[in-house]
Amino acid sequence: MFMNDTLKGRTALITGGGSGIGLEIATMYARLGASVMVVGRNEERVQAAAKVMNEAGGKVRARKADVRNYDEVKAAVDETVEQFGALDILVNNAAGNFVCPTAELSPNGWRTVIDIDLNGTFHGCHAAYPHLKKSTHGASILSIITMLGVTGWPSAAHAAAAKGGILALSRTLAVEWGADQIRVNTISPGPIGDTEGVRKMYLEGGRGELEAKKTALGRFGLKADIANAAAFLASSLSGYVTGENLIVDGGRWLKYVAE
Repeated sequence: MFMNDTLKGRTALITGGGSGIGLEIATMYARLGASVMVVGRNEERVQAAAKVMNEAGGKVRARKADVRNYDEVKAAVDETVEQFGALDILVNNAAGNFVCPTAELSPNGWRTVIDIDLNGTFHGCHAAYPHLKKSTHGASILSIITMLGVTGWPSAAHAAAAKGGILALSRTLAVEWGADQIRVNTISPGPIGDTEGVRKMYLEGGRGELEAKKTALGRFGLKADIANAAAFLASSLSGYVTGENLIVDGGRWLKYVAE
């Protein structure tokens, strides 16, 4: 879909980049010529991911960091700039969630997900800002959310509130930082069939066919669908797009009721 030099000369930092959608985005960016820093809480996982991408010809580094800790996030941002000389793209992908009826949700459970998803996104944006505004390409911030953060998410109020907050934060920063030529957008994936989350939530419980029917297209998406959207929003192809929530969910948010 994209030319191999679409992101040439750019540097990206991706949180939660050691597995799943984050790894798919990192792999895509490396393939398109970007230098990439993958960040995650599991050091072994992110280092292994970087090794595979480098063996495929990428220019990738990895660092352990917990997005809940601002100092760790800032250190990861600073190391990215030290290693590659700049920072042009930030992808806030790290997230946490678990299913729990709101009446049974503990304050600690609420705080944990808010801290990872919403606070972690703020930490990334805040730490990256001084470097992003120096980008010679025009910088891009992408955050992975979900339309369930807009429509509501029964039994996941903590994640819904966090993702809704990220959308509001992103649109606020799109205006505040637009003069610095920093574009700020979000991506809302639907059910992505080749992820651990969908396997655990739907496939193992025998709900795969039902959940697929809830989409207008009648099927699950792929990690590559999200990586393609992330490549578009990080590149000059979307140079006049900011404050947008790109929905990549097969039309689930429009349909949602299985027939």
